[in-house]
Amino acid sequence: MLAVLAVAPAVSMAQVVPAIVPVYGQDDADAGIAPEPDPSMLPAFVAAPVGPAVPLPSAPLAVPGPLPVAADVSAPGVADELAGRLAALEGQQRWGDIVAACEPHVRQGTLPTAVADRYDLARIHCDLVRRHSEAAFRQRLTGLSEAEGRRLHAEVLSRIRSHHVDAPDFHRLTLRGLRAMEVAIDHPVFTSWYAPHATAERRAAYREQVARLVGGRVVNSQADAETVVAWVARIGHSTLGIPPSVTLLEMTAASMGGLDEYSAFLTNGQLDDLYAQIEGNFVGLGVELKTAPDGLLLVHVINGSPAERGGLRDGDHIVAIDGRAIGGMSVDESAQLLQGPEGSAVSLDVVRGKAAAGRVSLRREHVEVPSVEDVRMVDAAAGVGHLKISSFQKTTAADLESALRRLDAAGMRSLVIDLRGNPGGLLSAAVDVADLFLERGLVVATRGRSPEEDFNYSASRPGTWRMPLVVIIDGDSASSSEIFAGAIRDHGRGTIVGSRSFGKGSIQGIFPLEIGGVGLRLTTAKFFSPKGKPYSRIGVEPDLVVHSTARVPEGAEVAPTTGDAPLEAALEAARRVTVRQSNRPAPRAQASR
Repeated sequence: MLAVLAVAPAVSMAQVVPAIVPVYGQDDADAGIAPEPDPSMLPAFVAAPVGPAVPLPSAPLAVPGPLPVAADVSAPGVADELAGRLAALEGQQRWGDIVAACEPHVRQGTLPTAVADRYDLARIHCDLVRRHSEAAFRQRLTGLSEAEGRRLHAEVLSRIRSHHVDAPDFHRLTLRGLRAMEVAIDHPVFTSWYAPHATAERRAAYREQVARLVGGRVVNSQADAETVVAWVARIGHSTLGIPPSVTLLEMTAASMGGLDEYSAFLTNGQLDDLYAQIEGNFVGLGVELKTAPDGLLLVHVINGSPAERGGLRDGDHIVAIDGRAIGGMSVDESAQLLQGPEGSAVSLDVVRGKAAAGRVSLRREHVEVPSVEDVRMVDAAAGVGHLKISSFQKTTAADLESALRRLDAAGMRSLVIDLRGNPGGLLSAAVDVADLFLERGLVVATRGRSPEEDFNYSASRPGTWRMPLVVIIDGDSASSSEIFAGAIRDHGRGTIVGSRSFGKGSIQGIFPLEIGGVGLRLTTAKFFSPKGKPYSRIGVEPDLVVHSTARVPEGAEVAPTTGDAPLEAALEAARRVTVRQSNRPAPRAQASR
């Protein structure tokens, strides 16, 4: 199976991921495994049984530097202000807020180096909570043997070695895994499940023994990394009672998170959510969410969903789920409370505006997520059609062509395509959508460390729609949205209106793993526009810059009827286009990509 998904950081209940993603089969890479550690080579303390710990001084543990980021280009005042704010948040253990404060700087490549380490630490905390708050993951994890944990760790390292866009630094990855365990043995979410008897003395013993193990050691290869992690797992078991498989997977997950800002370890639930996103359907309530101080903000309520039928609207706040207040929870923790089997019920306390919270009871159902919405003629006299592509799914190209034929029958002579807020989706869908409007030529090119990741995706002549196009983008239009908008821009096929897009330009492969039902999201390549322009941290610049809060440009004959300045500007651009040729395409023919 091969699918290619391109999405940006998401707000949906089924958490989407920032990636263009090929999905690889389990036999795609040969995952080796280091030999069982020779007991005669292990330090004596590794084999010690779990028992009363002897108080020992805690030796300093070597930890990795922060995740690589672009050069610090922030003004000194900005860096100092951000550092002070993050220090205050760290003192309050508000790790999610630290990540949220840093991510805009990471996206723009302006994260001050002075705070990069704190950002990485916050990510470790957030990732730990997200993983171990998932009941299905905990159940799978505790059922794994040490041998299975070691095989899974080896498979992950093999995938990194063979597929990651950059040559792996196994020493750095191992050190980040050690740092994650440093966080884990003090974190109540982790210790409550895996180390309930972890006293201060036992933690000190763990740290002292790990420090002796790694002190002065350089991890030069995958085999070295496997051996060190196996030893640490046994130390964790002997001193703290942590099942070896738990330590192995915790260090594996942390290593993945240290590769780059988009690679990640995927729990069972996260992997299932990703596949549901590819298919465009899931069991749930039909809402897209993001975190808010009092709980969850409803960014979008899907048409025809249980949430819509229950009266929920965009902009509502969910403050409690089944009577449990969710203020301060991460979006992942809260979203998990919303999930459940088809047909099950959930009660929500919902706040709208300044009114008091009201309780709504909903039933979870199978929800189809439409990718083409708001199809309409916005100006019948001028022949201006409009539609919104909310994501790029398997059926998007077919759904779009159906919408185009309806608009064509209604007299469409020009078309506005709204990509605002579209985080992406399947790369193949973006190529197919572009192919509806481009006669021929390159749509997108991918380039990786391995030649196997180098592809050119092109359009073909048959079946091209020729009406003039106006495409609206914003800072949340990402990945597949940028592929489409960039192709339209580079081929001079239409006018781009709005604000600069997200700037997501790397490819992540989705690798389901043989053991544990978990998976990986691994950066394998970068992608480029038809003219060879990169997208990462650059995005697509519009031809006509119009921000959501901007007024209609002076001289533009646009009546501000919608209060939506980018849409009004796009409609005006479409009205000004004179159509000199037929819209209707010839029958499409099959063409190789």
